[in-house]
Amino acid sequence: MTFSPTVIFVVIFCVQSLAAMLQNGFMVAVLGGEWVRNQALPAGDMIVASLAAFRVCLHGLAIISNFLNFMFWFKNNYFGMLWDFTNTVTCWLTTWLAVFYCVKISSFAHPIFFWMKWRISRSVPRLLLGSLILGGLSAISAVTGNTIAFQMMACENCTFNYRARMFYLYYYRCHAMLMCGTPFFLFLLSIILLMFSLCGHLEQMRHHRPRPHDHSMQAHTTALKSLAFFLVFYTSYVLLLSISTAQVITIYSSWRWAWEVITYTGISLHSTILMLSSPKTRRALRMKFSSLCVAGS
Repeated sequence: MTFSPTVIFVVIFCVQSLAAMLQNGFMVAVLGGEWVRNQALPAGDMIVASLAAFRVCLHGLAIISNFLNFMFWFKNNYFGMLWDFTNTVTCWLTTWLAVFYCVKISSFAHPIFFWMKWRISRSVPRLLLGSLILGGLSAISAVTGNTIAFQMMACENCTFNYRARMFYLYYYRCHAMLMCGTPFFLFLLSIILLMFSLCGHLEQMRHHRPRPHDHSMQAHTTALKSLAFFLVFYTSYVLLLSISTAQVITIYSSWRWAWEVITYTGISLHSTILMLSSPKTRRALRMKFSSLCVAGS
């Protein structure tokens, strides 16, 4: 029995998305459990826990949406609104995590950065709330555009119907660029600033006696590895959304599904890096493996 490349990529996509849901669910259980028990959580862990929760939803909605579109060409306005909300919130949470790392780790001696270092931790709950508001606005905008376009397309006039389709494509291109392009720009800016900060730190080390354990250097390197790795896949994700919006590649194209697999695999690997970078989740993993080893023996 032979399988087409598209079917193989669909199966891989579903399997790795389910694995990513389990991984992010574990992070939510560990960090969210501590959040509930202690009624508090460090600012960075708050962003990571929220990001993991929305990535569980994002992977789940991606599986359902792609499966329904692939099998039945199913499009539901309210389902699309839910996916748009989750996707927008996830993009902004990823950006806020990069901004948080940049502000906390960078060593710029500018008054603005000193003010941001002092305010960023206390501003995290507001940033999380702002992400939800932006996600809601994005969903409302998407539904409004859908409704207007579909009502215009219902007209029997061919010229008017063509203009309605052009309006639909133009509206969604602008919508995708605004809702995903803006957080992506801030994400990229945070990485660039961190790189300049690291270069400045290295320049200082040339003129001073190097310390055996430079924690600032380690923090810069760890954050840049995580963010630079994810930048490649974040770029791929934004391009995939733009291509999907422009309808350049159909849902039945094997190239579309190959790109989906690569992009969502990158998101999953970024979640793995976040999980292994957190002392709380690492401790929970060690305890889990220890209990499994004891039970197996």
